[in-house]
Amino acid sequence: MAKRGGRVILACRNKDKGEAAAFDIRKESGNNQVVFMQLDLANLKSVCSFAETFLNTEPRLDILVNNAGVIGPGCTEDGFGLAFGINHLGHFLLTNLLLERLRHCGPSRVLTVSALLHCFGNIDFHLLASQKDVVPSQSTWHNFQGYCNSKLCNVLFTRELANRMEGTEVTCYTLHPGVIHTELCCNMSQWLRLLIMPLAKLFFLDPKGGSQTTLYCALQEGIEPLSGRYFSNCALQQVGAKGRDDGLAKKLWEVSEKLTGLSQHA
Repeated sequence: MAKRGGRVILACRNKDKGEAAAFDIRKESGNNQVVFMQLDLANLKSVCSFAETFLNTEPRLDILVNNAGVIGPGCTEDGFGLAFGINHLGHFLLTNLLLERLRHCGPSRVLTVSALLHCFGNIDFHLLASQKDVVPSQSTWHNFQGYCNSKLCNVLFTRELANRMEGTEVTCYTLHPGVIHTELCCNMSQWLRLLIMPLAKLFFLDPKGGSQTTLYCALQEGIEPLSGRYFSNCALQQVGAKGRDDGLAKKLWEVSEKLTGLSQHA
């Protein structure tokens, strides 16, 4: 994006790493319009603060990439399960707070990075209401299931966003970037990391390869009629049955509005 001359905002939780990445990208691309801004998707107050700062300082938003992803135990600052809170709720709130700016700058796009594992996901709204999570415990298996569930949320969020943005110049896409060797597993237990790391080095994509479908959805001309759909390997793909359920997508949106406090401002 920077090499194409775009102004790129790196919204990261870690200030040191974010600023270092921005510096490296400026140096490699020759584009000085690459900046770091603080954003912690595990903290809804941080999301609101970021959105306020962004809207007060940045006149344009043409492409929003919801790219954060975690798997592992723990809770967010607001008490939600880590994967559900970061992978879905943080992105949901962020997108909604920036939606008016996206509409104003149309044609614009929202990309949400999901995963093939969304096919194994499900959403238990009763569990979510009682435990603020989509899995009942913090076991290794439930951490994996929680990740799958959060990736289904990404697909459903994009589907409902597309329905709500119909007739505007805002389009949205969700995607499987491939299995990529990054720090996604940093929250996993040590034995699980030891199991996965050798496989990762042998078979997983590097970050450059893993960014290609994201870039396709961000830049490809003519895919506007496919708003709300799911891509993999730079091509349109079918999602699992639950990911095509408009009723489920609508309910998830309404519940997410309440959980993030958005419904109070509607």
